[in-house]
Amino acid sequence: MSLSILENVSALSAENSLSMTQNSLSSVLNQLSTGQRINSGADDAAGLSIANGLSASITALNQSTQNANDGVGLLQTADGALSQVTTLLNRAVTLATEAANGTVTSAQQTSMDTEFSSIKNEISRVGTNTTFNGTSVFTGSATSIFLSDASSQSTIATTVGTLSASTLSLGSDSLTSASNAATALTAINTAINTVASSRGTLGATINRLNSAVNVMNTQVTNLSSAENGIMGANIASDVADMSKYQILDQTGMSALAQANQTQQSILKLLQ
Repeated sequence: MSLSILENVSALSAENSLSMTQNSLSSVLNQLSTGQRINSGADDAAGLSIANGLSASITALNQSTQNANDGVGLLQTADGALSQVTTLLNRAVTLATEAANGTVTSAQQTSMDTEFSSIKNEISRVGTNTTFNGTSVFTGSATSIFLSDASSQSTIATTVGTLSASTLSLGSDSLTSASNAATALTAINTAINTVASSRGTLGATINRLNSAVNVMNTQVTNLSSAENGIMGANIASDVADMSKYQILDQTGMSALAQANQTQQSILKLLQ
């Protein structure tokens, strides 16, 4: 091998190899410290784009799950209120049945009618004052539950009807006489059926929303797994690479030192 003082090719080659080794070591250490295989677009531009899309879908699905759960909360609030109304109506059945009996006195019927009026007032109060998240529940307006996975969107619409003694057709009924009580009993039984039907509709929608939540949770799990497969670092492989690059870094430094020393031999020729 000829000796030259113009260029130390061996040192330049060793320096270049050492630089590549240190870059690789830095990349591996970055992956180990973050737990991510992709930390910048330079690592895997296509993979980063796919992972970002998956992340957006996961975020949208998580919020949609919360939206659906909020819808369930709204409907469960309404169902709970209607359950109390059913209890009140069952008491009204007892009063009307008793008041329709020919053995009770007029004064007793008046007393029963007073309690019946209180029941109707309480039903109306429940309809007016039942709220969810600061908003009245029994408005009769449609509520749309918005669901999205970032790339598509849908809604589940539900309507909680109005609730009062009047909407249950009990406003003009009384228990002041046997005939009035018999008429009221028919109206009360109709009201009970109406409330039961409303609760059935609410229950069906609650089940639908819960089903949607289950589907979205499964989607989040699968998408998270896919995202992790793209973004997640292979720790075992990275640890092995780290050891390899650390050794190469040390041997590279030694090789560079040896390459720099070769030109010292030229000085011996001048002695």
